Amino acid sequence: MIKQFLRIALLLFAAILTPLLVLAGSIADADALYEQGGTVNLFNAINMCETFLEKSPENFEGNWKCARACREYGENAKKSNYDGWEQICAEYGKKGMKYASKAKALDPNHPAGYYFYGLNAGIYSDGTSIITAVKEGLKNKTQSSFEKVYELDKAYEEAGAILALGRFWAVLPWPLYDKKKALNYYREFQQTEYFQSSIEGRVYLSELLIALGGDRNKAEAKDLLTQSVQAGEPYFRNWAQRLLDKIR
Repeated sequence: MIKQFLRIALLLFAAILTPLLVLAGSIADADALYEQGGTVNLFNAINMCETFLEKSPENFEGNWKCARACREYGENAKKSNYDGWEQICAEYGKKGMKYASKAKALDPNHPAGYYFYGLNAGIYSDGTSIITAVKEGLKNKTQSSFEKVYELDKAYEEAGAILALGRFWAVLPWPLYDKKKALNYYREFQQTEYFQSSIEGRVYLSELLIALGGDRNKAEAKDLLTQSVQAGEPYFRNWAQRLLDKIR
């Protein structure tokens, strides 16, 4: 009840503040709100981008940054466990895919549209279920989007496509999943400069190692998870602790 009240209050505050912000809104202003993070700021960043795109629908930067904000808004709702977060993820993941698709068409040689299409497809599946996303044909679209980023620029967004491809193959339902491919991508991400600071990467790799079984895999997972419960955002710290409890 308290969570629902807080969510309603935040959205009401956002609804009041949005028109004022949009009057002076620009992509730079939306960027600033995105960097600040938080539910209200992300909501307003999306509205700023959409208002900008009403006047400049063919603007590449506006489209991919709107897609980025949509994904982050859904991710924030999920991680914060807001009441109705599944609906938020489904709605804004779908909206984000629309803007990312436009960005891909506007500049097919830039990784941004492909990357944020894949991430928004992931958020959409969080809200609707992976099975639903697969039935709607998003498996191949997500795969090809992340693979295109991998082809264009592996290091884009801190090698995010490498990690995303690992997660993609790890969480697909049977018989589509491929743990060997997932592990190969995770190992590649592990070799990048970004792995050590990525609690998300450590948790994903650990979860797969536990699923694969074997003393060596469990020992490696335990080391990675022990690091992960000590620092980083609470969502992944708690996840790491749950995995650690399973193998103790």
